[in-house]
Amino acid sequence: MLKLEGINKIFNEGTPDEKIALDNINLHLSPGDFVTVIGSNGAGKSTMMNMISGALTPDFGVVTIDGKEVTKLPEYKRSQFIGRVFQDPMAGTAPSMTIEENLAIAYSRNAKRGLRRGVNSKRREFFRSSLEKLGLGLENRFNAKVGLLSGGERQALSLLMATFTKPAILLLDEHTAALDPSRAELITRLTKQLVEEGNLTTLMVTHNMQQAIDLGNRLIMMDKGQIILSIDERKKQQLSIPDLMAEFENIRGEKMNSDRALLG
Repeated sequence: MLKLEGINKIFNEGTPDEKIALDNINLHLSPGDFVTVIGSNGAGKSTMMNMISGALTPDFGVVTIDGKEVTKLPEYKRSQFIGRVFQDPMAGTAPSMTIEENLAIAYSRNAKRGLRRGVNSKRREFFRSSLEKLGLGLENRFNAKVGLLSGGERQALSLLMATFTKPAILLLDEHTAALDPSRAELITRLTKQLVEEGNLTTLMVTHNMQQAIDLGNRLIMMDKGQIILSIDERKKQQLSIPDLMAEFENIRGEKMNSDRALLG
Protein backbone atom coordinates (compact mmCIF):
# COMPACT_ATOMS: atom_id res chain seq x y z
CA MET A 1 0.00 0.00 0.00
CA LEU A 2 2.96 2.31 0.65
CA LYS A 3 6.55 2.02 -0.54
CA LEU A 4 9.41 4.40 0.14
CA GLU A 5 12.49 3.30 -1.75
CA GLY A 6 15.88 4.96 -1.38
CA ILE A 7 14.42 8.28 -0.19
CA ASN A 8 16.99 11.03 0.40
CA LYS A 9 16.48 14.67 1.30
CA ILE A 10 19.10 17.33 2.09
CA PHE A 11 18.20 20.85 3.17
CA ASN A 12 20.50 23.81 2.43
CA GLU A 13 22.91 21.61 0.52
CA GLY A 14 26.39 23.05 0.08
CA THR A 15 25.95 25.67 2.82
CA PRO A 16 27.13 25.78 6.45
CA ASP A 17 23.50 24.96 7.41
CA GLU A 18 23.40 21.75 5.37
CA LYS A 19 21.27 19.07 7.02
CA ILE A 20 20.64 15.52 5.89
CA ALA A 21 16.95 15.16 6.74
CA LEU A 22 16.41 11.69 5.23
CA ASP A 23 19.17 9.23 4.44
CA ASN A 24 18.22 6.27 2.22
CA ILE A 25 14.80 5.61 3.75
CA ASN A 26 13.21 2.30 2.76
CA LEU A 27 9.78 1.48 4.18
CA HIS A 28 7.00 -0.84 3.00
CA LEU A 29 3.47 -0.93 4.44
CA SER A 30 1.09 -3.75 3.49
CA PRO A 31 -2.67 -3.16 3.40
CA GLY A 32 -4.01 -2.83 6.93
CA ASP A 33 -0.61 -2.19 8.56
CA PHE A 34 -0.61 0.31 11.43
CA VAL A 35 2.98 1.47 11.89
CA THR A 36 4.01 3.80 14.71
CA VAL A 37 7.11 5.97 14.32
CA ILE A 38 9.24 7.27 17.18
CA GLY A 39 12.45 9.28 17.40
CA SER A 40 13.87 12.40 19.00
CA ASN A 41 13.55 15.90 17.56
CA GLY A 42 15.25 16.21 14.17
CA ALA A 43 15.13 12.46 13.51
CA GLY A 44 13.30 13.03 10.20
CA LYS A 45 9.82 11.83 11.17
CA SER A 46 7.82 14.84 9.94
CA THR A 47 10.02 15.17 6.86
CA MET A 48 9.16 11.58 5.96
CA MET A 49 5.46 12.34 6.41
CA ASN A 50 5.76 15.41 4.19
CA MET A 51 7.52 13.29 1.57
CA ILE A 52 4.58 10.86 1.54
CA SER A 53 1.93 13.60 1.41
CA GLY A 54 3.69 15.50 -1.38
CA ALA A 55 4.51 18.60 0.65
CA LEU A 56 8.17 17.79 -0.11
CA THR A 57 9.84 16.08 -3.07
CA PRO A 58 12.81 13.74 -2.49
CA ASP A 59 16.23 14.51 -3.95
CA PHE A 60 16.46 10.81 -4.78
CA GLY A 61 14.14 7.85 -4.39
CA VAL A 62 10.64 6.68 -5.26
CA VAL A 63 7.31 7.04 -3.44
CA THR A 64 4.57 4.55 -4.35
CA ILE A 65 1.05 4.57 -2.91
CA ASP A 66 -1.46 1.80 -3.67
CA GLY A 67 0.64 0.61 -6.60
CA LYS A 68 0.97 4.07 -8.19
CA GLU A 69 4.24 5.98 -8.31
CA VAL A 70 3.52 9.46 -6.93
CA THR A 71 7.06 10.81 -6.47
CA LYS A 72 6.45 13.88 -8.61
CA LEU A 73 2.70 14.17 -7.99
CA PRO A 74 1.79 17.43 -6.19
CA GLU A 75 0.23 17.43 -2.75
CA TYR A 76 -3.27 18.47 -3.87
CA LYS A 77 -3.49 15.48 -6.24
CA ARG A 78 -2.22 13.01 -3.66
CA SER A 79 -4.89 14.22 -1.24
CA GLN A 80 -7.42 12.10 -3.14
CA PHE A 81 -5.96 8.97 -1.58
CA ILE A 82 -4.26 10.30 1.56
CA GLY A 83 -5.91 11.29 4.84
CA ARG A 84 -3.81 13.34 7.25
CA VAL A 85 -4.26 14.65 10.79
CA PHE A 86 -1.76 17.23 12.06
CA GLN A 87 -0.49 18.07 15.53
CA ASP A 88 -2.31 21.43 15.51
CA PRO A 89 -6.08 20.92 15.99
CA MET A 90 -6.60 24.12 13.95
CA ALA A 91 -4.92 22.68 10.85
CA GLY A 92 -7.39 20.00 9.77
CA THR A 93 -10.64 21.97 9.59
CA ALA A 94 -12.11 25.23 8.25
CA PRO A 95 -12.95 27.23 11.42
CA SER A 96 -15.34 29.70 9.76
CA MET A 97 -17.52 26.89 8.37
CA THR A 98 -20.03 24.72 10.22
CA ILE A 99 -19.47 21.11 11.26
CA GLU A 100 -21.82 19.99 8.50
CA GLU A 101 -19.99 22.04 5.85
CA ASN A 102 -16.62 20.65 6.93
CA LEU A 103 -17.96 17.11 6.76
CA ALA A 104 -19.48 17.71 3.31
CA ILE A 105 -16.14 18.92 1.92
CA ALA A 106 -14.26 15.96 3.40
CA TYR A 107 -16.87 13.51 2.12
CA SER A 108 -16.55 14.82 -1.44
CA ARG A 109 -12.75 14.82 -1.49
CA ASN A 110 -12.58 11.94 -3.99
CA ALA A 111 -15.64 12.97 -6.03
CA LYS A 112 -15.71 14.93 -9.26
CA ARG A 113 -16.76 18.53 -8.75
CA GLY A 114 -20.12 19.62 -10.14
CA LEU A 115 -23.18 21.76 -9.51
CA ARG A 116 -25.18 19.71 -7.02
CA ARG A 117 -26.20 19.90 -3.41
CA GLY A 118 -23.35 19.17 -1.02
CA VAL A 119 -25.69 17.68 1.57
CA ASN A 120 -28.94 15.74 1.17
CA SER A 121 -31.02 13.91 3.77
CA LYS A 122 -29.25 10.58 3.22
CA ARG A 123 -25.82 12.14 3.53
CA ARG A 124 -26.88 14.16 6.59
CA GLU A 125 -27.97 10.96 8.31
CA PHE A 126 -24.59 9.39 7.50
CA PHE A 127 -22.85 12.41 9.00
CA ARG A 128 -25.01 12.14 12.10
CA SER A 129 -24.29 8.45 12.66
CA SER A 130 -20.57 9.04 12.07
CA LEU A 131 -20.46 11.85 14.62
CA GLU A 132 -22.30 9.72 17.16
CA LYS A 133 -19.31 7.34 17.18
CA LEU A 134 -17.18 10.13 18.63
CA GLY A 135 -19.33 10.32 21.76
CA LEU A 136 -18.96 14.11 21.99
CA GLY A 137 -22.49 15.22 21.13
CA LEU A 138 -21.36 16.87 17.90
CA GLU A 139 -24.22 15.17 16.03
CA ASN A 140 -26.52 17.72 17.72
CA ARG A 141 -24.40 20.70 16.67
CA PHE A 142 -24.40 20.49 12.86
CA ASN A 143 -24.67 24.26 12.43
CA ALA A 144 -22.00 25.21 15.00
CA LYS A 145 -18.92 26.94 13.61
CA VAL A 146 -15.92 24.63 13.94
CA GLY A 147 -13.85 27.53 15.28
CA LEU A 148 -15.99 27.43 18.44
CA LEU A 149 -15.11 23.81 19.25
CA SER A 150 -12.48 22.83 21.80
CA GLY A 151 -9.11 21.50 20.66
CA GLY A 152 -10.11 17.92 21.44
CA GLU A 153 -13.42 18.24 19.60
CA ARG A 154 -11.69 19.70 16.56
CA GLN A 155 -9.08 16.96 16.54
CA ALA A 156 -11.79 14.30 16.80
CA LEU A 157 -13.58 15.94 13.87
CA SER A 158 -10.33 16.13 11.88
CA LEU A 159 -9.73 12.43 12.50
CA LEU A 160 -13.23 11.54 11.36
CA MET A 161 -12.90 13.69 8.23
CA ALA A 162 -9.53 12.14 7.36
CA THR A 163 -11.01 8.63 7.48
CA PHE A 164 -14.34 9.35 5.72
CA THR A 165 -13.25 8.26 2.25
CA LYS A 166 -11.21 5.26 3.46
CA PRO A 167 -7.90 6.68 2.18
CA ALA A 168 -5.19 4.40 0.82
CA ILE A 169 -2.90 5.72 3.55
CA LEU A 170 -3.72 7.58 6.77
CA LEU A 171 -0.99 9.86 8.13
CA LEU A 172 -1.16 10.85 11.81
CA ASP A 173 1.50 13.44 12.61
CA GLU A 174 1.72 13.68 16.43
CA HIS A 175 -2.02 14.25 16.41
CA THR A 176 -2.40 14.00 20.21
CA ALA A 177 0.66 16.03 21.22
CA ALA A 178 -1.12 19.39 21.61
CA LEU A 179 -3.98 18.05 23.75
CA ASP A 180 -4.36 17.70 27.50
CA PRO A 181 -4.03 14.12 28.83
CA SER A 182 -7.77 13.34 28.96
CA ARG A 183 -8.39 14.59 25.42
CA ALA A 184 -5.25 12.85 24.17
CA GLU A 185 -6.57 9.60 25.63
CA LEU A 186 -9.91 10.17 23.87
CA ILE A 187 -8.26 10.79 20.49
CA THR A 188 -6.01 7.75 20.97
CA ARG A 189 -9.08 5.58 21.63
CA LEU A 190 -10.91 7.00 18.60
CA THR A 191 -7.83 6.46 16.44
CA LYS A 192 -7.71 2.78 17.34
CA GLN A 193 -11.46 2.43 16.76
CA LEU A 194 -11.60 4.18 13.37
CA VAL A 195 -8.45 2.49 12.03
CA GLU A 196 -9.70 -0.96 13.01
CA GLU A 197 -13.23 -0.39 11.68
CA GLY A 198 -11.94 0.85 8.34
CA ASN A 199 -8.96 -1.54 8.19
CA LEU A 200 -6.94 1.56 7.28
CA THR A 201 -3.26 1.42 6.40
CA THR A 202 -1.81 3.91 8.87
CA LEU A 203 1.49 5.61 9.65
CA MET A 204 1.55 7.45 12.97
CA VAL A 205 4.36 9.66 14.26
CA THR A 206 4.48 10.12 18.01
CA HIS A 207 6.90 11.26 20.71
CA ASN A 208 5.02 9.14 23.23
CA MET A 209 6.81 5.80 23.46
CA GLN A 210 4.02 4.10 25.39
CA GLN A 211 1.49 5.20 22.77
CA ALA A 212 3.78 3.86 20.03
CA ILE A 213 3.95 0.51 21.82
CA ASP A 214 0.20 0.28 22.57
CA LEU A 215 -1.06 1.14 19.08
CA GLY A 216 -0.51 -0.62 15.78
CA ASN A 217 1.12 -3.85 14.67
CA ARG A 218 4.60 -2.53 13.81
CA LEU A 219 6.99 0.06 15.20
CA ILE A 220 9.97 1.86 13.67
CA MET A 221 12.53 4.11 15.31
CA MET A 222 14.24 6.95 13.44
CA ASP A 223 17.41 8.87 14.24
CA LYS A 224 19.40 11.38 12.19
CA GLY A 225 17.33 10.78 9.07
CA GLN A 226 17.56 7.00 9.16
CA ILE A 227 15.30 4.12 10.19
CA ILE A 228 17.54 2.44 12.77
CA LEU A 229 15.08 -0.09 14.19
CA SER A 230 12.03 -1.97 12.91
CA ILE A 231 9.95 -4.14 15.24
CA ASP A 232 7.37 -6.62 13.99
CA GLU A 233 4.03 -7.49 15.58
CA ARG A 234 5.24 -10.53 17.53
CA LYS A 235 8.12 -8.69 19.20
CA LYS A 236 6.07 -5.54 19.70
CA GLN A 237 3.60 -7.39 21.92
CA GLN A 238 6.38 -8.00 24.47
CA LEU A 239 7.94 -4.53 24.16
CA SER A 240 8.47 -1.99 26.95
CA ILE A 241 9.92 1.53 27.10
CA PRO A 242 13.18 0.29 28.77
CA ASP A 243 13.49 -2.21 25.89
CA LEU A 244 13.30 0.61 23.35
CA MET A 245 15.84 2.71 25.24
CA ALA A 246 18.19 -0.25 25.41
CA GLU A 247 17.78 -0.95 21.69
CA PHE A 248 18.68 2.67 20.88
CA GLU A 249 21.75 2.51 23.12
CA ASN A 250 22.88 -0.76 21.52
CA ILE A 251 22.56 0.69 18.02
CA ARG A 252 23.94 4.19 18.63
CA GLY A 253 26.29 3.55 21.54
CA GLU A 254 24.70 6.32 23.58
CA LYS A 255 21.55 6.94 25.57
CA MET A 256 18.52 8.38 23.82
CA ASN A 257 18.16 12.04 24.78
CA SER A 258 14.41 12.53 24.71
CA ASP A 259 12.66 13.29 27.99
CA ARG A 260 9.53 14.10 26.01
CA ALA A 261 9.39 10.57 24.67
CA LEU A 262 9.80 9.07 28.12
CA LEU A 263 7.29 11.33 29.86
CA GLY A 264 4.72 11.46 27.05
